[in-house]
Amino acid sequence: MTPAETDDGSGPGGGGITKRMLIGGVLVEKDRTFESVNPATGEVLGHAPDGDVADVEAAIAAARKAFDESGWATDKALRARCLGQLHSALTEHVEELRELTIADVGATRMLTHGNQLDAPIEIVRYYADLLPEVPLTEELDDVEIRGEMHRRWVEKEAAGVVSAIVAYNYPNQLALAKLAPALAAGCTVVLKAAPDTPLVTLALGELIAEHTDIPAGVVNVVSSSSVEAGKLMTTHPDVDVITFTGSTPVGKQIMAAASDSLKRVFLELGGKSALIVLDDADLATAAMFAAFTICSHAGQGCALTTRLVVPRAAHDQVVEMVGGMLDRVTLGDPSDMTTYMGPLISERQRDKVDGMVKRAVEAGARLVRGGKRVDPGFFYTPTLLADVDPDSEIAQEEVFGPVLAVIPHDGDDHAVEIANNSRYGLSGGVLTADEERGIAIGRRIRTGTFSINGGNYFTPDMPFGGYKESGIGRELGMPGLEEFLELKAFAVKVSS
Repeated sequence: MTPAETDDGSGPGGGGITKRMLIGGVLVEKDRTFESVNPATGEVLGHAPDGDVADVEAAIAAARKAFDESGWATDKALRARCLGQLHSALTEHVEELRELTIADVGATRMLTHGNQLDAPIEIVRYYADLLPEVPLTEELDDVEIRGEMHRRWVEKEAAGVVSAIVAYNYPNQLALAKLAPALAAGCTVVLKAAPDTPLVTLALGELIAEHTDIPAGVVNVVSSSSVEAGKLMTTHPDVDVITFTGSTPVGKQIMAAASDSLKRVFLELGGKSALIVLDDADLATAAMFAAFTICSHAGQGCALTTRLVVPRAAHDQVVEMVGGMLDRVTLGDPSDMTTYMGPLISERQRDKVDGMVKRAVEAGARLVRGGKRVDPGFFYTPTLLADVDPDSEIAQEEVFGPVLAVIPHDGDDHAVEIANNSRYGLSGGVLTADEERGIAIGRRIRTGTFSINGGNYFTPDMPFGGYKESGIGRELGMPGLEEFLELKAFAVKVSS
């Protein structure tokens, strides 16, 4: 990887880290750039090329040509080999990517050893190993129709050109969870970096260009601040599939835009997940689990359990215990291995979080901890709200910040009702001394993922996605590969 780091004001944008787009196998610089800000300091970290409509057009054209004219879609062995090369390149450059992820995303060093970097790299390994074992042809029994025999089979083939659009919160995870299965399926890809965290995604494109045999045009990586350039990725006639991770409102816009040409659309959207504490659960464990979960990546995770649903009789005790746990959360420099919680991504996001907390208090919630800005950077203290109305804004809308809403319940049925009282359905969890009771609760919750007593479902072989307004389709696992495959049915009359 060529980091293109300069401190003397040279290069596009002048100073800091500069990265290049990957279009048609060529690493592309632009005179016009936009800033990427380190959220822990508020200072400019570097500059990304500000791609325009013409750049996106070129990227889509390159992906189309590579799909239609190269052997990528049909050469399974090449795809497996190239995925193995990509895994090796990511592994060899992991420490460079780690430092860039900490600075560009505001992710803590601790998190980069998990879902921010190390775990996503293993997604590539998973699909590289899975691909040779996946049968792409299924033979069906011969049948007799009108006195003649017919042989029948089904083939799985690549769906085509993929527009992959990622969010800022876990850019490595989101990019690789789309890119690896799409490439394994034989698709070609245009990957658009999130404007808040462009540098780490562009670095991925540089690695692909410089350290793999992936043919030119198979992977294209663009960055842009242009709304029109982004829209083109969802409407262009040469795009066959759209995979998007981000907010539910934007997901709805993308789905509407794609409907004109009936593109396949996969959406991983927002969440307002509930952690249910049953009356037999250990309250100290529940308090610790709830507190440290909500502070993971400063609450910027769509699957985090942001509603804590507790027995009414234990409400005040749990609130006190969670508050004590939040007092122990280390907030500060994300590059420090001892820091547990880093900053929010931007001042804009911090304003949003602070506004929602203030409105929650005005609506009757009790502010127990937090609710304060910390400068420099975009830090916000871990925040605990008690006595929350389950129908209020703070209990219904995604905050995307370190804000936990505690809601009392009056038994299992009421807890399930509260958890399901949401337009979202991404995740959730239950804590109980009785595992079977917890599983029974989980089967009643309308979500795509569910954790019993801290069970971790987030691995490369497990499908991830949501019900209701949390999305359409699944990432990871075999279902994640199938999202990028089309089925073609064949039949041939058997000669007598």
